[in-house]
Amino acid sequence: MMESRIRRLATTLMDATTDKAPQVQEQIYSALCSLGAAEPEELLHCCDEYLRQHDKLAYPHRVIILKAMETVVKNSIALLDKSTAKVVIFLASSEMTKSKDVVRDWQQAASSVLVAVGQRFINKVMEEVLTKFQPGILPHYFVLQTFADLSVSNVFGMVPFLNSILGTMLPMLAMAKQDHMKAVFCYALQHFSESIQEYLANLDKAPDPTVRKDTFSNELFSAYEVLFSSWLQHREAKLRLAVVEALGPMSHLLPAERLEEQLPKLIPGILALYRKHPEAFSISKSLCQILEASVNIGSRSLDVQLDPLLGTLHPQICAPAEPAVPLTAKNHTEVLRCFTVLACSFPDRVLAFLLPKLESSNERTRVGTLLIMRQIINSAPSQMEIKKPFILSSMKLPLQDSSNKVKRAVVQVISAMAHHGYLEQPGGEAMVEFLVRQCALASDGHPKKQALDAEDLSSDSVQSISINTLFLLSTTVDRMNNVLWPYLLEFVTPIQFTTALSPLCRSLMYLAMKKEEEGETASLIRYDVNANLPSPYALTTRLLVVSSQPHAGSCRGAAALRLLHVLHGSIHPSLGPLWSKRVPVLVQHIEESTEQALSHKEWEEELLLFLQETLAAVADGAWVARLVLEMCGQLGSYSGFPAEKNFLYKCIGTTLGACSSKDLVQKQLQELLETARYHEEAEREGLASCFGLCAINHLEETLAKLEEFVRSDVFKKSVGLFSIFKDRSDSEVEKIKSTLILCYGYVAACAPQDLVLPRIEADVLKNIFQYFNTKVLGIKVETKDLTLKLCLIRSICMISQAICKGGKRGDFSFSRKAELVAQMVEFMKAEPQDTLRTPVRQRAMVTCTYLVILEPHLSDPDRTELIDTCLAGVLALPPLELAKDREENGADAIPKEALYGDTMSALQELLKSLLQRNLTPHGLQDMFAHLGPWIKSSKDHERQRAVEISAALLDFYLSTLNVSTVTPFYNLSVLIALFSPRCSDAVPSVRLHAVDCVYCLLYIQLCYEGFARDHRDEMVEGLKALKQGLEEPDFTVLFHTCNSLATVVGKRIPPEQLLSLLLALFEGLGDPDRNCSRAATVIINSLLKERGAVLQEKVPDIMSIIHSKLEEVDEEHVRKAAQQTVYILASQHKSVVVSSLLGSALPFDSHTCTMWRSLATEPTLTSQILEQLLDKVNRDVPYKESKSFLLGSGSERIATPLPLAATCALYELLCAPEAGPAVQGLYAPLFVTLLLRLSCALGVQLPKSLQGRERRSCSSQGPAPRSLQPCSIAVQALKAMLVRGGSEDVAKAVDSAGAWELMASPERHHDGITVLAGAMARHAGPRLPPIVKNLLPTLSSVFESQRITTTAFLAELLSSSVVNDLMVLEPVLDVLAGRQKDPCTLVRVLVLRGLGNVAAGSPDKVRKHGAKLLASMVSGMDDKDDPHNLVALEAMSSLSKLLDHVEERDIQSMLLHIAIRIRPFFDSEQPELRLSSIVLFGHLSRFSRGHCELFLEQILNGLVPLLLHLQDPQPDVVNACKFALRTCGPSMGCEGLRAMFRNHLQEGRSLHYGEFINNVCKHLMQSYPEMLNRLLLTNLFYFKSTWADIRAAAPMFIGFLVLHVDEDHCQQVDLDQLISALNLLLKDPVPSVRVKVAETLGRLVRIL
Repeated sequence: MMESRIRRLATTLMDATTDKAPQVQEQIYSALCSLGAAEPEELLHCCDEYLRQHDKLAYPHRVIILKAMETVVKNSIALLDKSTAKVVIFLASSEMTKSKDVVRDWQQAASSVLVAVGQRFINKVMEEVLTKFQPGILPHYFVLQTFADLSVSNVFGMVPFLNSILGTMLPMLAMAKQDHMKAVFCYALQHFSESIQEYLANLDKAPDPTVRKDTFSNELFSAYEVLFSSWLQHREAKLRLAVVEALGPMSHLLPAERLEEQLPKLIPGILALYRKHPEAFSISKSLCQILEASVNIGSRSLDVQLDPLLGTLHPQICAPAEPAVPLTAKNHTEVLRCFTVLACSFPDRVLAFLLPKLESSNERTRVGTLLIMRQIINSAPSQMEIKKPFILSSMKLPLQDSSNKVKRAVVQVISAMAHHGYLEQPGGEAMVEFLVRQCALASDGHPKKQALDAEDLSSDSVQSISINTLFLLSTTVDRMNNVLWPYLLEFVTPIQFTTALSPLCRSLMYLAMKKEEEGETASLIRYDVNANLPSPYALTTRLLVVSSQPHAGSCRGAAALRLLHVLHGSIHPSLGPLWSKRVPVLVQHIEESTEQALSHKEWEEELLLFLQETLAAVADGAWVARLVLEMCGQLGSYSGFPAEKNFLYKCIGTTLGACSSKDLVQKQLQELLETARYHEEAEREGLASCFGLCAINHLEETLAKLEEFVRSDVFKKSVGLFSIFKDRSDSEVEKIKSTLILCYGYVAACAPQDLVLPRIEADVLKNIFQYFNTKVLGIKVETKDLTLKLCLIRSICMISQAICKGGKRGDFSFSRKAELVAQMVEFMKAEPQDTLRTPVRQRAMVTCTYLVILEPHLSDPDRTELIDTCLAGVLALPPLELAKDREENGADAIPKEALYGDTMSALQELLKSLLQRNLTPHGLQDMFAHLGPWIKSSKDHERQRAVEISAALLDFYLSTLNVSTVTPFYNLSVLIALFSPRCSDAVPSVRLHAVDCVYCLLYIQLCYEGFARDHRDEMVEGLKALKQGLEEPDFTVLFHTCNSLATVVGKRIPPEQLLSLLLALFEGLGDPDRNCSRAATVIINSLLKERGAVLQEKVPDIMSIIHSKLEEVDEEHVRKAAQQTVYILASQHKSVVVSSLLGSALPFDSHTCTMWRSLATEPTLTSQILEQLLDKVNRDVPYKESKSFLLGSGSERIATPLPLAATCALYELLCAPEAGPAVQGLYAPLFVTLLLRLSCALGVQLPKSLQGRERRSCSSQGPAPRSLQPCSIAVQALKAMLVRGGSEDVAKAVDSAGAWELMASPERHHDGITVLAGAMARHAGPRLPPIVKNLLPTLSSVFESQRITTTAFLAELLSSSVVNDLMVLEPVLDVLAGRQKDPCTLVRVLVLRGLGNVAAGSPDKVRKHGAKLLASMVSGMDDKDDPHNLVALEAMSSLSKLLDHVEERDIQSMLLHIAIRIRPFFDSEQPELRLSSIVLFGHLSRFSRGHCELFLEQILNGLVPLLLHLQDPQPDVVNACKFALRTCGPSMGCEGLRAMFRNHLQEGRSLHYGEFINNVCKHLMQSYPEMLNRLLLTNLFYFKSTWADIRAAAPMFIGFLVLHVDEDHCQQVDLDQLISALNLLLKDPVPSVRVKVAETLGRLVRIL
C-alpha cells in the first residue's frame, strides 16, 4: 500500500511537470527530491517507469524528472543497490541517446545522472555506456561528453578505462565530420589528459600505481596529429578553440622526442591563432602549458622559436582590456606566465627584446613592456640578479615619459625593484626621485573630461598610487631604510615637491623612528657624508612655513610638524624638551579642527609663538642669524604660494625681532624692501607685517630703514618726475607707496606704545601723507589707485587704534584728526552711490570710528558732513539681491554678502562713537534728525537699514546712559511717534526693530524719571512678547501689537507730551507705507480709548456719521478707525441696532457684519442679544417640505428665513473675540441649539429668492463672500461658538480630525458628531451636564436627523469617564436602551455602540448593568431587520469591549450561543465582520478557562480558520487573529502552543509564516494527535477560498501536519481523498498556490 501511494504521489508530481510556471517546476523538483530522500530506490523506480510509460512526454518536462533523479542519486549514492543503479543507468543511457540529434538540456540531464551514478558504480556505468561506444561507429555526442565528465568526477575510477577508450576512439576521429562532434572529441581529450596528469601526480593514492605516462603517450600523439594537422586549420572558430584547449594538456603526455620534433610546427600553429581569435585566453593558456612541457623536456627547439614567441606575446600584453571581452584579464595573466617561463630559460634574449621596446613611440607598447618587466622582476629573481644594473640603466627613458599610464606602470616596476634590491644599486636614486615627483603631481582639474573616456588615467590616480607605494616602501620593506634615509630629505625644501610633502613627511617620520630604534645617534643627519641634504635652517623654515596651511595637501601641517619633531636633534641639540612639549599640542589642534572651523589668524599666532619659544630656547645669536638668512633666501621660492609667503614674512619679522645684531636687522630690512614684489597683495601684507613684528624690538632701526629707503636710489628710480606719465611705472610706484604706508601702520600698531606715540605725527603721519599726496609742478594730484587708498585707510586705522589702546589716550591731542576725518569723507564721497564694489566705505568708517574717539572734538559742520555722507553712502545702496543681479550682468565679482554686512556693522559702530561723544536728549535728537528721512523712506531696504541702525543706537544709548539728576526727556513724544507706526511696516525686520526702539525709548524715559537702569517695568517688558507675532504680516496680529503698544505708551507718556504725541501721530497718517499709516490710526484710537473722559462729549457727533463713513471711505485704516467708535454706540442703542440688523438683506454685506461684531463689546449686552437670537432660531421650524414631490420628483427641504438669518447673526457675533464671556455664560443653550440646528440643516436648500442672491454674491468682485447654505453656516457658527466659549481645544481637535466636513455630510454626519462628542468629553467635561439635560428629550424628536445626532453624541460620551463623574450615566443608559427598537437602523447601531462604550468610560458600572448590556448585544446580533449585518457588526464590536468587565456568571449562559453565532463571520467577505467576530472570539476564550469542556471544542473548531487567516489580505484581520490565538493559547492545555502564540504573534511584529505553521503543527501533533483528520478536513475546506494566500496556506498547513504526525495516528488520514484534493488544487491558476501544493505532496511520504 505504501509503495503504491509513493508511486501515486510521484506520479501526481511528475504529471505536474507540464506546469509552465518556473517556480512551480522548481517546487515539483524539490518535492520529488523529498520523496527520494525518504525512499530513494522507490522513487528512482517510479521515475524510470514513468519516463518509459510516457515516451512522448516533451523533453523540458523529462529534464525536471532527470534532474530530480540526479539529485537523489547524489544524496543517496551509498544506499543504492546494484539493481537500482543498473535500472537508473539503463534509463539514463536510453534517455541520453534516444535522440540522435543533440538536445542539450535533455541529454545533459541524462548524462549528469550517469556521472552521478558513476561516483560509486563506475564499472556498471562504463559497461552500459561502452555498449554505445562501438569500434567503427561514430558515438553519440553525449557519450563522449559523459566519458569526459566521468574522468573529471572520478579520476581513479576512470583512468584505467582510458587506454581502451583511446584505442577505440582514435579511428573515430577521422569519421567525425560535423563540427560539434569534433569539438566533443577535443573536450574529451582535454579532460582525459587532465585526469591522467592528476592520476600520475597522485600515484600514491591511486588504485593501480603501475600506470605510467607512456601508457597513453602513443595514443595521445596519434590524436594530436589529427587535431593539429587537420582540425586546427578548420574555419569554425569554436572548433579551433576546442582543439587548442585540448592541445595544452595533451602536450604534457606526448613522448618527449615527438614533442621535440613537433614544436617547430606546433608553436607557430598556436601563435597563428592569435590573429584569428579576438578572445585569446584559451590560446594563451594552452601555449603556456606547451611551453612548460617543452621546458620540462629540455627542448632545444624553443631557442629557434623564441623571437616569434616574443613578437606574438608582447602585443597581447599591450592590447587594452576590453569590457566586452570578459576573459581579457585572465588572458593577460596567462601571457605573463608565458613570459615567466621564457625569462627563466632565456633571460638575456628576453631582456634584449623587451628593453628597446621602452623607447617605442606607442604608449601601449611602453606600458605593456613595463608590465612584463615587473612580472619577470618578481617571478625570475635569480635569473635577473646579475642584470640589475642593465635594467636600471634602461629605465632612464621611461622615467621621463609624460603619459600617466606609463608613469603608473613605472611606479609598479619601482615597487617590484624595491622588493628585490634594485634600488640599492647605483642609479636607484633616480627611481626614488621619480616616485617622489609622482607624489607631487598636480591635479588634472578636469573631472568631467575624465568621466568621458574610461581609458584615460588621471594624474590624481597616479599620485595616489605613488603615495601609497612610497609609504609601503618606507614602512614595510626593511632593505629600503638605508636607501630612503636620509635621501628623502633632499625633496623637502624644493618648492616643486610641495604637493608631495605630506607623504614625504610621513615616510621620513617612520624612517627616523626606525633609525632611533637602532640607537640614539642613528637618526642624526650626518652632513659630512650627505652634502646635498638641506641645512637645519632650511628644514626648519620649510616645515614651519608649510604648517601655516595645516589642512592643505592632505593635512600636511600635522605631517610637517611631526617630522620637525623627530628631527629636533639634527636641528639643534637644545630643542628636544621644548618641541616634545609643544609640537604634540600643535598637532592635536590641527587634528581636532576642520579646515572651516580652524581660525587661520589664531593658528598663525600659535606658530609664531612656537617660533619665538624656539628662538629663545636656542639662545644662539649666530644660529638665529643663519636662520634669518635662510628665511630670506627662501622668499623667492614661494612666488606661487601667496599665503605661505605671507606667513614666511611674519616668521622673518619674528626672527629679526629676536636678532641681537642691529646691523643684520637693517641689512635684511633693506634687502626685503629692494626685492619685494609690490604688485602682489599678499606680499605687501606680508612685508608690512614683517616690519611691524620687527618694530616690537627694533623700532628705531625699522623707522630709520623706511625713511632711508625713500631717499635711496631704488625708490627714486621708480618715483621720477616723468615716470608718472607712464602707466606701468605709475602703477608700480603706487604699489610701493601703498606698501610703505601699510608698513607704517603695522609699525604703529605693533611697536611699544610709550615709544611710538611721540612719533605718530612727527614721523609716521608725515611720511604717510608724503607718499600719498603726489605733486606735479607744484600741483597736488589726487590718486585714483584703489590699493593706495585702502592701504592709507588701513594704516590710519591702525594708528588710531594704537592711540586708543594706549594708556595716555586722554592726554594725547591728535591735531590732524579733522584732516584725517575729512580725507575719509572724501574717499567715501568718491565711491559710486549705486553700488558697493570695494571695501573703501567700510574701512573708512571703521577708521573714523576710532578717530572720533580721540581728542579734540569734531566741529558740528564736520560731524554733520561725516554722518550725512556715511548714511547716504550706505543706506541708499541697492538691496543685496539687486546688487547680485548687476554683478551677474558684468559688474566686478566680489563676495557681496560679507561686504554688505561688514559695511553696515561699520556704520553702526561709527554712529555709536559719535553718539557717545554727546550722550544727551539733544544728542539723540540730533542723531535722529539725520536718520528721520531714511526711517520714513518709501524704499523698503532704506527703511530696513535705518530702523535697524536706530534700534542699535537706542540700545547703545540706554546701556551707556548714566543719569545723575532727574531730567526731562523732552523729545520722547516725537521719537515715539517716529517709531511706533513702524510696528506694522511691510518689512518684517522693520517691525521687530521698531518695537525694540519703542522699548528702549520708554526705558530711557524711566531712567530720566529717576529709575535705575536695571529697573524692569512690567508693562514695558510686555513689548518683548509682541515681537513673536510680528514675524508674519497678519493684520490681526499687527492690530493687537499696535493696541498693546499704544496701551503701554498711553500709560507711560508724560501728560504734558500727550498732545504733541497725538499731533505727531496724525502726521503719520500720510506715511508712504500704508501699513504704517494704518498703525498710526490704530494707535490714535487706542490712545483715545484710554482717555475716554476727554472724548465723551464728542461721541454723539461721531455716531451720527459712522454708517455713512463706512460706506463712503475706501481706505481700510480709516474704516478701522470708525469701527472703534461703533462699539460705544452699540452699547447705548442695542435694541435699535438688533432690530435693524435682523432686517438687513441676506447675505449680510461687510458693513452689516462689522456692525454685528461691534455688538460683542460688552458681555452683558452680548448675552441679551444672544438670548434674543436663540429664541428666534428655536421659534420657527427649521425647514419646510416643498410640494415638488407631487410632480414626481420627490420632496425638497427649504430653509425658513428667520432661523437662517438668526444663525447668520449668531455666527457674526460669535466670531467677535470680545463675545467670549457672554458665550461662556450661555454655553449649553448655544451648543445644543446650534448642534440641533446643524442636524436639521443637512440637505436643506435655500429659498429660491436667496439662491439667486447667493449666486450674484459669489460672482461679484471683491472679498470672497460667506456661504449662505444652511448647513455650512450652522457648522461655522458651532465652530465659532466653541472657540469663543473657551473650547478652542475642542474646535482644534475636531478640525484636525476633519470632522467639520463630516458633520456637513448627510452620509458621515454621525461620524463627525462622534468626534465632536469625544473632544467635548476630553476638553470641556464640566460643560456637559446641562448639555446632556437639554439633549435627552430630543431622542424622541420627530426629526430623524435630530435623533441620529443626539444618539451619536450621547453614545460617544459614554466612552468617557466624565459621564460617570458628572452623575449623568444612569439617565443616558436608560434613554439609550429604550431606543433599541428605533425604526432607524443607524440609531439602533449607535445605541449599541454607546452601550459598548460604557466599558471604556465607566468600566466599574458594567458589572452593575452587565445582564442588561449583554442582553442588548445578543439582541443586536439576532436583529432580523439588518440585511447588511451592520447591527450585528456593532453588537460584536461592543460586546468585545464589555467582556473585560462583565461578571462571569452573566456571560456563561450565553457563551456557546455567541461563539456559534459568530463563527460564520470568520470567513465573511466583509473584512469588518471578519475582524469583529475574530476579536470577539478572542475575548470569549478567556471565559472558557474554568470550564474548558464547554468552550475548548469551539476553540479547536476555530483554530484552523484563525491560523489560516494569518495570511488574510487585510492587516487588521491578521492582527485580530494574532490576538485571538494569543488569548486562546492558555485554554488549549499545550504549553508549547501557548508560548509560541505569546512570543511570535505580538502585534506589529513580523511573522515568518511557514516556519511558524511548521512549529504549530509540531505541537498540535504532540498534544492533539487524534485531531489530525479534523484539522486536515478543515484545511481542505479552504482549498476553495477566494483568497490566494489562504489557498496557498491550507496545503502548506497540511504538509506540516503530515510532517510531524506519529506513525500511530497516520491511519486517521484518508490519503486518497487528500491526494485527490491536492491534485485538483495543483491546477489552481495562481502559481504560488501550486508551489505549496507541490511542496505538500513531497511531504506526504511521511504518512505512506
